[in-house]
Formats: sequence, structure tokens, C-alpha cells
Amino acid sequence: MVGIEGNMPKDPQKMQAEQDVAVNASLDKIKNKFLVMSGKGGVGKTSTSVNLSIALASKGHRVGIMDVDLHGPDVPRMLGLKGMPEVNQNKKLAPISYSSTLTAISIESLTPNKDDAIIWRGPLKFSAIKQFIGDVDWGDLDFLIIDSPPGTGDEPLTVAQTIPDAKAIIVTTPQEVALADVRKSINFCKTVNMKIFGLIENMSGFACPHCGEMIQLFGDGGGERTALQMGIPFLGKIPFDTQMVACGDSGTCYSEVHKDSPITRSFAEVAEKMAALL
Repeated sequence: MVGIEGNMPKDPQKMQAEQDVAVNASLDKIKNKFLVMSGKGGVGKTSTSVNLSIALASKGHRVGIMDVDLHGPDVPRMLGLKGMPEVNQNKKLAPISYSSTLTAISIESLTPNKDDAIIWRGPLKFSAIKQFIGDVDWGDLDFLIIDSPPGTGDEPLTVAQTIPDAKAIIVTTPQEVALADVRKSINFCKTVNMKIFGLIENMSGFACPHCGEMIQLFGDGGGERTALQMGIPFLGKIPFDTQMVACGDSGTCYSEVHKDSPITRSFAEVAEKMAALL
């Protein structure tokens, strides 16, 4: 009878219960969880996730990045991570190490052909994100940074439902078309009872390389005004730098290469506000 039962497929309800136990056990070891989200694409959400993680890890905090942008995963490329996660002695996936204090997991690291499209509906996304939590051996973390796709769809909703104590960091650029979408993200958080840690205005001004004058490529101050109007904390402005693009394309973290730049200092200031929670 034991042998027969061992070969039988598991009861779906039992499997769900086991996964929930694994998810909760993993989350219990993580002190602070942050969902980095945006109302629209192209505002620098992933670069914000990566550089905030670097800033926290450089201060000695234990940090993990969970890339739940399942259709457009960019975290491994921005960090220059190669290879696939290994299964450890606990029969869990070991996240890929960037440094002794920073690890990451992404669907791209689990896909042999990096250019393959992930064509999944909601239930598969829900299952994958729960596996990223419960089936990955994150260990004891001070911070888990969750990089989500733009908008208010399946992925951020799954995070809100699965990690009820996650806090949102919303990224925008100053122009009104981005701010209109970011207000939807703010209302999403209020609807699902997710605490908003604050709003970051990215690509906020560009210093002319010839004269040093600050050029407002996408407008000025829209993020700060929106935060004030919507009653949420404003975390700061991140300037625009063409080297951010070059670093992202080459798999080199901007904050590691340009340690004394205004952008790196701005990310460090936001990281200090996050670290104050400890």
C-alpha cells in the first residue's frame, strides 16, 4: 500500500498546503520586503531595483532581488549574472550570487534560451511567483527587493496577496503621461491594502556635459507634486545619465562603476531611508 501511494499523484489541495508552508517559512526569514513598481514601462524601474539593492548590500545588509517581471526579465543582465541556479542540499534552488551580500532569482536564469518568450496566463504566473518564494533558499535576509512588471496586473497582485507585509516603492518620471499612470499604481496599493513606502522620481534632470547646466528632459518636479497630492512619502529624485544605459547594456551595475556620481548618492539616500526600518 505504501508503494502504491508513493506512485500516486499528490492531492492538489495537499500540494497547495505544502507550498503555503514553504512560502511562509521562507518569508519568516526576511525582515523587509519591497515591491518596486511603476504605472508604465520605460521609467527605469529595474535599474532602480538593481541600484537600490547594490546600495543596501554595500552597507553590509543581506539583500535578495526577486525578478517577477516574467515577460521581460532584465535583472540578471543588469547585474551581469551568468548560469543557472543550482539545487542545494535542502532540495531548494540557490539564488545566484552577485556578491557575498546580494543574491538574485529570475525566470531568465531558468531559461536555456534567453530570447524565448514566456507565454503564460495568470495561474502559471501565480504559481511561478510562489515558487520563487517557497522553492528558493533565500536564507536570512534584511531586504527582499521584488522587481515587478509595469502596471497593476497579475504579478503585483500576486505579490500583494502572497506577501501581505510588502511595501511598495513606486517609480515615475516627471512628465504627466507617466504621472497619470503612477496615480493608478498608488490607487492599486490602496485597494489591496499594500503600504506605500514612497515614490521615486527617476530621470529627473540631465546635467549638460559641456556647460553643466541642468536640462529638464521630462519636466520638473512632477513626482514630488504627485506624492504631495496623493499623500505619500517622496523618497527623492534620481538624475538622468547616459552612462546608466551603457552600464545596463554591458551587465555592469552603474553604482559600482560610478560610486561618486549624483545618481549613486541619490540611491544611497533612498537606501538609508529603507535601512532605517532595521
